[in-house]
Amino acid sequence: MTDTPTWVTLRMDLRTTFPRSVGEKAGGYVHLLRMIDKCRAVLAGTEGPYIYPCPMDRRLFEFTGLTPERFTEAVSSKSDSEVAEWFKEQAAPHTQAEIDAWNEMMGTRGPDTEEKKAYFKESRDAIDPTRTDITSWADLLDLEEQRAVPKRSGAAQVKG
Repeated sequence: MTDTPTWVTLRMDLRTTFPRSVGEKAGGYVHLLRMIDKCRAVLAGTEGPYIYPCPMDRRLFEFTGLTPERFTEAVSSKSDSEVAEWFKEQAAPHTQAEIDAWNEMMGTRGPDTEEKKAYFKESRDAIDPTRTDITSWADLLDLEEQRAVPKRSGAAQVKG
């Protein structure tokens, strides 16, 4: 019997599939499962166009006080549920209200500079120019990765 690292059996090939949605939760945190997928793909050399750690990953690391290095080490030897448990145990303490507010911010955060607004609009319009209701990075990723994104009425439009 060989000592095959767990991540090998949980290989993620982002050249042929998408990581999980930002909105999927594990351990109480949105984005964690997506970050696990991207980390596993980097470990396997199959990340394709995805970046780990990307700016969204870094926001989660900053909020929790963890580092990409420690996270990668955990992902390399644990299942999804074990990583989620490890993550909760190792993260800086926050109240449930703080975690909920952080999760909400991650789901609704949009571009915050004129340059990012122009990039966002160009990216969104290349996928579906009719979806001017898409204003958050999380929704844009879901749209790009062919997940159903509900129509948002009264959403502030991102103009380029």
